[in-house]
Amino acid sequence: MEQSFEERVFLGSLVADAFAMPVHWYYNTLALDRDYPQLAECEEYLAPKNPHPDSILWRSVYQPISPDADILHQQAQYWGQHGVHYHQFLAAGQNTVNYQLARELYQQVVDYGEYDAERWLIRYVKMMREPEWHGDTYVEEYHRAFFNRLAGGVKLMKCGIDDKHIGGLSQVPALYAALREAGVTDLKVVRNIIQQHIGLTHQNRGVLQAGHILVRLLDAIRIGQDFETALAQQANDVVSLKRFREWESRADREVIGGFLSPACYIEDSFPAALYLAWKYRDDFIAGVRANALVGGDNCHRGAVVGSLLAALQPIPNQWLDPLLMTSA
Repeated sequence: MEQSFEERVFLGSLVADAFAMPVHWYYNTLALDRDYPQLAECEEYLAPKNPHPDSILWRSVYQPISPDADILHQQAQYWGQHGVHYHQFLAAGQNTVNYQLARELYQQVVDYGEYDAERWLIRYVKMMREPEWHGDTYVEEYHRAFFNRLAGGVKLMKCGIDDKHIGGLSQVPALYAALREAGVTDLKVVRNIIQQHIGLTHQNRGVLQAGHILVRLLDAIRIGQDFETALAQQANDVVSLKRFREWESRADREVIGGFLSPACYIEDSFPAALYLAWKYRDDFIAGVRANALVGGDNCHRGAVVGSLLAALQPIPNQWLDPLLMTSA
């Protein structure tokens, strides 16, 4: 399968998410190794299994204020239970809900040849309200807040919250790729559209800044700039190449889990993702594996790791052929 640059960027994010999905939000890496011992050398996608030792669903609560805010549907019964895997009903190679939305966004922009924020939000609301659409047990805080605010009378375009999780970048590779495929070539226009899109759900300065940097990095690679040079020029506000070089000889889990948190908060998760993309810039699969193996919010870091690594090199077909619903 021949891959255009845009296809690689988009599909790279999907591959990284699907590979990390079974070990998403594992913070106990000993438990991760115990439950998925084959992951370090795995040549295929794995399915999730219960119990998930680090699951917080037992203390997670979502009370939709009306039926219009119900986005858990049949999955609501698992909230409040111990050991439930966040993605327990997804098959090997399937994407988590944020990336299922990324697929929808990509297709909508390609079909219409343009991005329209309100049209996207109408689609987003329709899909999330459909009882069996995403099949995922966990939905992030920003989804829950969005739908409760919408059901409470807040205008559609104003339902986003100040959410500082890296999940806000999940749709960036899809939208970047779709805009370029739709013929939007002006980088400033692309950046502005993506900033608007992120802000629909994540009105957080750090997430918006990270989205801005990711787009600039992707575009720098697209025009042939060396990745280290691109990082130095586009990401020097959030990362240090000198520090990256000091960390390179250390185990990944010592860096992400020691110097940087593996958690979802953007101030650590974005630099962690950039570090992995930099360290494994010559090996797509090694980078995707490393991202999964350090645990934490690896699915959403995958938007950065997967898209940047795929921008730098083709994705091996073995990871595209089995990816469920691969057609973009």
